[in-house]
Amino acid sequence: MAKIGFIGLGIMGKPMSRNLVKAGHSLVVYCRSSVTETEFKEAGAQIASSPREVAQNADTIITMLPNSPEVKEVVLGENGLIEGMRPNSMLIDMTSLDPLVSREIAVRLKEKNIRMMDAPVSGGEPKAIAGTLSVMVGCRQEDFDEFLPILKAMGSSVVRCGEVGAGNVTKLANQIIVAANIAAVSEALVLAAKAGVDPGLVFQAIRGGLAGSAALDAKAPMMMERNFNPGFRINLHIKDLNNVLNTAQGISTPTPLTENVMRMMLSLREDGIGDADHSALVRYYEKLAGIELPR
Repeated sequence: MAKIGFIGLGIMGKPMSRNLVKAGHSLVVYCRSSVTETEFKEAGAQIASSPREVAQNADTIITMLPNSPEVKEVVLGENGLIEGMRPNSMLIDMTSLDPLVSREIAVRLKEKNIRMMDAPVSGGEPKAIAGTLSVMVGCRQEDFDEFLPILKAMGSSVVRCGEVGAGNVTKLANQIIVAANIAAVSEALVLAAKAGVDPGLVFQAIRGGLAGSAALDAKAPMMMERNFNPGFRINLHIKDLNNVLNTAQGISTPTPLTENVMRMMLSLREDGIGDADHSALVRYYEKLAGIELPR
């Protein structure tokens, strides 16, 4: 089993790292939270004082960070991973970020004969805990084959989508579909409630048909139970949709649905609920309709 460096022990990274330990791997971690550091130290992880120190103690390193600037800082900044990684070591960046940034970092690492794959995930906190995430990977085929067992410790679906950057292009496509799906569920349930029909019964009636989806099954109950505890925050989805729009602009492709959902999410952030789960998108529709879904 491998000794794995892990940086980014947040809502997603913490359960993902725990599943690596369950699979028999040992960890060396860097974190800025003293509470998290104590938790992992008590669990037997080696604690590093910087990303560079993580790299000096592990040849396989996983990053799970908020966005492109944080990844660039951790990898390329002062005392960053690039200062400690050895030739032929591997960076598995599981952050959802701009594909062009993934490729930029990969070029910098390649200059030092360091390998990289981008491997963003989908499934939110519940699937991170269960180890059943969907992992979208961009890398060379031989690297994919070598590191597949590590990725399988965190995800039940692991698919190589192409070279470095392809993983994040795939994640952007995923986030378009998830955002539009949650918006459609919100719109439909608020319509039902406004028309005097029980949204819970509507949900039960349609989930087995063509309208059924993982997003419907996961998010409709949260909307009706008023449970907006974050599995995936609105603010993070805004970040992903911003990457979608930037990428789309760069390649001149239309994204009208994404643009509309982005406006909805930005409105919710202005209302002070950006840290709620993205199922809170229903509150945008409720506000316009002047109702609240019945429990």
